[in-house]
Amino acid sequence: MELMPVRRIWVGLAALALILTACSSGPDPSGPADHRPIPATNAASAPLLPVDAAELPSFDLASFQQLLTQLKGTPVLVNVWASWCGPCTEEAPRLAQAAKTYGDRVQFIGIDILDARGSAREFMSTYGWTYPSLYDATGGIRDGLGIIGQPGTIFYDGDGAQVAQWSGALPEDELMKRLKQIVA
Repeated sequence: MELMPVRRIWVGLAALALILTACSSGPDPSGPADHRPIPATNAASAPLLPVDAAELPSFDLASFQQLLTQLKGTPVLVNVWASWCGPCTEEAPRLAQAAKTYGDRVQFIGIDILDARGSAREFMSTYGWTYPSLYDATGGIRDGLGIIGQPGTIFYDGDGAQVAQWSGALPEDELMKRLKQIVA
């Protein structure tokens, strides 16, 4: 027996709804609750910048952008890195020294990508980083910022405008030149 046209439409819509539901559900790609990115909707109510450099909280691109908004008024250096990255180990001591030299005049922020938190914390300790890093398990912040590979560094002035971007290990002279530029 053939279904009536109206009934066929309803059956088709029900099937489509089931397919869409099945395609949109599934495991949460952000992992367990303690590894989920901080939602951007909560970012406006509380400061997002970690106080403890070793905290390494999970962030997504929206949360990171909210953090940059909160830091407006302060020059910012953002460095994308990973503990397994050879060029990152090359520039790590320079970043540690520059952060100590510039103190409160520049907010240094690391973005640890595609890494394990334990390895990342060990890396930060080994190189004496006193500034916070954010944990980006998928590399989404890096990709959203338009950085290809790692390390990558972006410099923002006090107005929040991107002044410069560097791909690869940052040489000492370039690091100091750009820091002077964003502090001026």
